[in-house]
Amino acid sequence: MPAASLPSVSIQAEPFDVAAEIDALNAQLAGRAGAVVTFTGLCRNEGGRLTALELEHYPGMAEAEIGRVAAAAEARWPLQAVRVIHRYGRVAPGAGIVLVLTASSHRVAAFEAASFLMDYLKTRAPFWKREHLVDGTTGGWVEAAEADDAAAARWAAILGAEAAPEG
Repeated sequence: MPAASLPSVSIQAEPFDVAAEIDALNAQLAGRAGAVVTFTGLCRNEGGRLTALELEHYPGMAEAEIGRVAAAAEARWPLQAVRVIHRYGRVAPGAGIVLVLTASSHRVAAFEAASFLMDYLKTRAPFWKREHLVDGTTGGWVEAAEADDAAAARWAAILGAEAAPEG
């Protein structure tokens, strides 16, 4: 079944309210969804080393690129809705950085689409992350982990190169 609307993508400095986002999605779908998968990515303190993670992006480009990948998910899986929120600025440990909601008639499509979107966001979304350390210094820019790259690479074989997240 085609999506109820275009993917909803927000890039914002403000924290998001997970429960309110789920409620809004459920209200939009008016009982049509059989599954809503929710993923919330949180800022870690990295063993007590970090006071914050700073995220930068190119306004306009980040929204467009995430929208493109969300549209690829909607083209591949029978989704009824996709919502992605990604924060920028300084984010403290324990606070949400990213929220992905996918809705479908059945759970498998919703889970797979959410996994696809998160693998893209972790490795190829146009964001740059820098650590702020407890000693008051600023750390280096954070690169995607090898495991994250491997997870993202599996989608090229599943979806084909045209729909896989680009590097």
